[in-house]
Amino acid sequence: MFRAIALAPIALVAAAPLAAAPAPLDQVSQHLRAVTSMTANFTQTDRTGKALTGTLSLKRPGKVRFQYQPGVPLLIVGDGSRLTMIDYSVKQVSSWPVGGSPLGVLLDPSKDLTRFAKVVPGAPDELLVEARDPKHPEFGVTTLAFQRNAGAPAGLSLQGWITRDAQGNRSSVMLTNQRFNVPVSDGTFRWRDPRPRGRTG
Repeated sequence: MFRAIALAPIALVAAAPLAAAPAPLDQVSQHLRAVTSMTANFTQTDRTGKALTGTLSLKRPGKVRFQYQPGVPLLIVGDGSRLTMIDYSVKQVSSWPVGGSPLGVLLDPSKDLTRFAKVVPGAPDELLVEARDPKHPEFGVTTLAFQRNAGAPAGLSLQGWITRDAQGNRSSVMLTNQRFNVPVSDGTFRWRDPRPRGRTG
């Protein structure tokens, strides 16, 4: 689902020594550390094929906001410590530690990828990384898709991810119009609690 983009050939000076290319997981780690913020448009598709669109704002460490299209009463916000899903239609709030979410690898660049991630086969210009927490199989498996892009941080551009939960249900997020290291206000990660005053548990 992630379309490869052909890259222009890079001219090499014959007499210059060639630097060794970093290992794929090292390159992903370099990318994650180099990207302090990002904005993008997203399309989220669930296991039934239903698609929702919206905008993504990310600021490391731990902050993310999925703002869905008008008319969708859902909001997902990570405030640096917890990832919270708010359903305004039923006034329900659910949250869990950022590190325990399938997106933990994206939100915390200090993680040692070799402990829970591996490279899997993909298109020539893609780098696919499959991440899972062996201590928490209930989180399922998340496969991150990066496009090789010499103009992006550490030569990679995040294209999206596919998540398969413990029951085998599959959902995907595809990104477009990615912008790296742009100003993102901390106020982006605030949200309105729909629950009656005094009921926050």
